[in-house]
Amino acid sequence: MEGGSSGLNISNVSDRSHCLVKVDDPIVRGLECEDVSLRQWLDNPERSVDAFECFHVFRQIVEIVNVARSQGIVVHNVRPSCFVMSSFNHVSFIESASCSDSGSDEENAREMIGSSSSRLVEVKKQPFPMKQILEMEMSWYTSPEEDIGSSSSTCASDVYRLGVLLFELFCPVSSREEKSRTMSSLRHRVLSPQILLNWPKEASFCLWLLHPEPSFRPSMSELVQSEFINEPRESLEDREAAIELRDRIEEEELLLEFLLLIQQRKQEAADKLRDTVSLLSSDIDQVVKRQLSLKQKRNEVSRKRIRQGVETVATEEYEDDTIDAEESKLDDEYLETDQESILLGSSRLMRNFKKLESVYFATRYRQIKALATAEKPLARYYSALSSDGRSSEKSSLSNLTQPLNDSRQGAWIDPFLEGLCKYLSFSKLRVKADLKQGDLLNSSNLVCAIGFDRDGELFATAGVNKKIKIFECESIINDGRDIHYPVVELVSRSKLSGICWNSYIKSQIASSNFEGVVQVWDIARSQLVTEMKEHEKRVWSIDISSADPTLLASGSDDGSVKLWSINQGVSIGTIKTKANVCCVQFPSDSGRSLAFGSADHKVYYYDLRKPKLPLCTMIGHNKTVSNVRFVDSSTLVSSSTDNSLKLWDLSMSNSGVNETPLHSFMGHTNAKNFVGLSVSDGYIATGSETNEVFVYHKAFPMPVLSYMFKTIDPVSGIEVEDASQFISSVCWRGQSSTLVAANSTGNIKILEMV
Repeated sequence: MEGGSSGLNISNVSDRSHCLVKVDDPIVRGLECEDVSLRQWLDNPERSVDAFECFHVFRQIVEIVNVARSQGIVVHNVRPSCFVMSSFNHVSFIESASCSDSGSDEENAREMIGSSSSRLVEVKKQPFPMKQILEMEMSWYTSPEEDIGSSSSTCASDVYRLGVLLFELFCPVSSREEKSRTMSSLRHRVLSPQILLNWPKEASFCLWLLHPEPSFRPSMSELVQSEFINEPRESLEDREAAIELRDRIEEEELLLEFLLLIQQRKQEAADKLRDTVSLLSSDIDQVVKRQLSLKQKRNEVSRKRIRQGVETVATEEYEDDTIDAEESKLDDEYLETDQESILLGSSRLMRNFKKLESVYFATRYRQIKALATAEKPLARYYSALSSDGRSSEKSSLSNLTQPLNDSRQGAWIDPFLEGLCKYLSFSKLRVKADLKQGDLLNSSNLVCAIGFDRDGELFATAGVNKKIKIFECESIINDGRDIHYPVVELVSRSKLSGICWNSYIKSQIASSNFEGVVQVWDIARSQLVTEMKEHEKRVWSIDISSADPTLLASGSDDGSVKLWSINQGVSIGTIKTKANVCCVQFPSDSGRSLAFGSADHKVYYYDLRKPKLPLCTMIGHNKTVSNVRFVDSSTLVSSSTDNSLKLWDLSMSNSGVNETPLHSFMGHTNAKNFVGLSVSDGYIATGSETNEVFVYHKAFPMPVLSYMFKTIDPVSGIEVEDASQFISSVCWRGQSSTLVAANSTGNIKILEMV
């Protein structure tokens, strides 16, 4: 600053290169760590124009210059680098060119550059090199009269510099090159389109301040009193209060939104719970009605039985008393039996209550969805009737279909009740017999397959010892011998992977081996009947059709399923796949369809009359499908090395693909070995790599029973658990509660559900 300095209280500080004014001056002060240079703030590439903020900064600088002018001082350095801003946008002047009575503007610039670079807080990743910008700033903020060699700065020069500052405030740029071009154009009073379009009032005021003729620029008093400066605007305090209020409103809105979201979710949960309770109430009513109906039928039977047993001369009173007494006795017996059964099954039922509950609701919702789908055509028919004006006919049809709807809604009861009763029917697996063989210590005793004949009298075992052994089941159960010998033993050239009995010819059994050969044997004559060698790699699985006992299927590592005529001894069809085939199975009632599991994690179901494409592909397993078994003609269970079994409804495929199993049975461990799979009367038996046999029921996803194989310690002779082994094969004895299981050491047990 120049002129008399007594009124402004300016003095030098100890470090002359910084030329700072005393901190107690109301206009200028020392730097603080939170301060940022106005130059750095202007050149921040992320800065956007806030009209209030920019005007607030500009007005503060105008006030600083006006205060200096009122004291007769001309400010040389009305430049952004000579001002700092606090965190609350409070502007302070930090440098004066009049700190020394001598020295040119160039020296003062160098002095100011050193001060700024040493004291100001730098913005991270600042794209504008500060030293070069400060040197250019000297040129940008030099007025035309100073540029042509005027000896001293005037008030008009300060006004010009204020015009340049106003332009910079309202016209941010993102690059150094653009900044240089824009400021060079400003020298000729050419404003960028940005400020002309967005801020026309500010652009007009800026052009007035930048007039090339000093006499046409406003004086400081005119500037301070101008309408632009004095236009009513909210104060900083009002602005901060408004911002604070806005922030509080946003916080309140956030809280409100949070509470509304909670309310919505709780309301949805309440609606769902209300629907669930309504569904339960409806089902309870249906079960109570069924129970009352059954009691009435029981009473009618009881009355009929008692009347037949009473002498014809007996009085009516005696007959009624006898009937009432009998009914009371039956009711008491029913209550005692019911209470006893609940107590017996309660521990297991309550232990798996959540899973049973989830199955119940899944069953009900599946049925409701099916009913809704079935009723859509009926609803369209009713709508057509209504449009024709035949409302009476519609009403009569509705009355006729009401009993049908009631029976449909109660259709879930019998299957669910059957599954629940079967789930609670047995409490454990007990050993009926141990199959003791003389070569038990042989390391090649891994049993790969077990199968019962059609009558459940004989069962066969086959494995890596290359032998098919036939045993009489009853003799093993009833004879307490030290060693059990097979009634027939057949020897193959290669390790055996699978066996299957012919359901029509009792003495016929087929086998598959690791060399890819399928063989058919006659056990009555203990000889090989036929041998089929068309597979190129190991055959994992074979199955003989129950509906067509001359038809055999095999699945191989060569990626093919072959259909064989047992009588002809040759293949009559082939299904080629892209992955190893690990298991094959015919449904019990048809020889025209086939299911098989593959190493590509999928289960395929084919109509053998159209073998080019599968009827249904079941997708859901994460690893190799090792076994498939038909539970009934429309339901299939598959096992995989992903530790699960999955139950599939073949009628639920959508466009030939089924990705939604009815259940996923989990509880056993199966990650790398084939552990066997067998089905009987809805019960599903499988092995586990924990040396356990697990039994599931098709209605529920959790195990019904399990049994851990034990081995005899050779030193102590005591049975001990050995979880390092795994169950390698299981097979039910027909539709009975008895099954045979073998583990990886060749230990074979006959187990029974009790």
